[in-house]
Amino acid sequence: MPLTRRQALATAGAALASTLAKPAMAAKEPISIGYLPALTGPSSSTGIGINRGVELAVKEINAAGGIDGRQIELIVRDTQSEPTKAVNGAAELTHAHKVSVVLGPVNSGESLAVVPLLARANTPQIHPCWVDSLTDPKKYPMCFRNASTNQQIGGAANRYVLDVLKCKKVAVISDTTGYGTASVNAYVPMLKAKGAEIVYQGNVDAANPDLTPEILRMRNAGAEVIMPWSVNPGFLSRIINTRGQMAWDVPIVGQTTLGSGQTSALLEKPEYWAKVYPNNFKPVCYSAEGTLNDRAAAFVDKLKSNKIELGDTLLWWVAVGYDSPKMIAEAIKSSGAEPEQIVSWLNDLKGYPGVFGDISFTPDRHDGYPDDGIVMVAANSFKNGAFKLAPGYGV
Repeated sequence: MPLTRRQALATAGAALASTLAKPAMAAKEPISIGYLPALTGPSSSTGIGINRGVELAVKEINAAGGIDGRQIELIVRDTQSEPTKAVNGAAELTHAHKVSVVLGPVNSGESLAVVPLLARANTPQIHPCWVDSLTDPKKYPMCFRNASTNQQIGGAANRYVLDVLKCKKVAVISDTTGYGTASVNAYVPMLKAKGAEIVYQGNVDAANPDLTPEILRMRNAGAEVIMPWSVNPGFLSRIINTRGQMAWDVPIVGQTTLGSGQTSALLEKPEYWAKVYPNNFKPVCYSAEGTLNDRAAAFVDKLKSNKIELGDTLLWWVAVGYDSPKMIAEAIKSSGAEPEQIVSWLNDLKGYPGVFGDISFTPDRHDGYPDDGIVMVAANSFKNGAFKLAPGYGV
């Protein structure tokens, strides 16, 4: 019997509906990941480096089919190195976009403002910021740090100053950001506990164009070493330049940005980078023979093949940026995209093999970087974003 027009339309509609498998379509929807880098502003050197790794990782994940067929949609909000903009960006990511997880912020000053907000929004967060209070499994059960803590960083720098360089009279200086002031507040008591004499302590506006008065105060007080804590390459380069102009031959030991290509580019003379010893991380440092481990060497080759620049940044920044989306993708693939599923996977993470280092978490410890990975390096050994260990530094 021939179909009536109504029957034909109904049959066609049923056939069309059967081809639109709604669960399958839903499964193909992208997974939204929020991202809060500082791509502009005075503290952007870290964010620019980390961003290169993040973008490469997301590109690779999506090119390989995404997570079980779902592409990652990276929703980026530049914090512009400002805590207020970081808070606004985090609120937009959680409320308007309802992201599955947030990566960042990448500077402690912005994270200090954002971490409590994301905790209230019940949103998982992974960040690489050092200030100790930025993780607390009881207050912030969904927040994880896949980098070192201030205690780890300060401990390594202080041991180098007191035990290797044998300097007792110490000048400690930072900028006035949340990271800078928190670092000084954490490190000065640690230095004193090891027997150091703090002959100068100060927090200075990073935009101050002339640091000569501060460096003179340090020298007049008999400082044997300068310990600066800032992520601002302009501020750090002015400290190094002023020491050089004064022909004051004391070591500078401190924050990892002391060794960045951006800081180097602002030095008046290349030789001013001598006796500058920043924090860094053993898995992305050169051995005594001048080689990287296999994992880091393969990563550098990958960066070169993708034409990703390392001359103006740090290898560990790019590496932690690369590792972070890979870790998030593994969590979602293994357990699901719901907040509780991601957090449960992270709480059981043991020895995740990142380029930057092997990361582990427990329900009671959300600081994932191993103590023995933090080292001091010689800034003037910089090559492809990596360094040789500082003289006399044993690991």
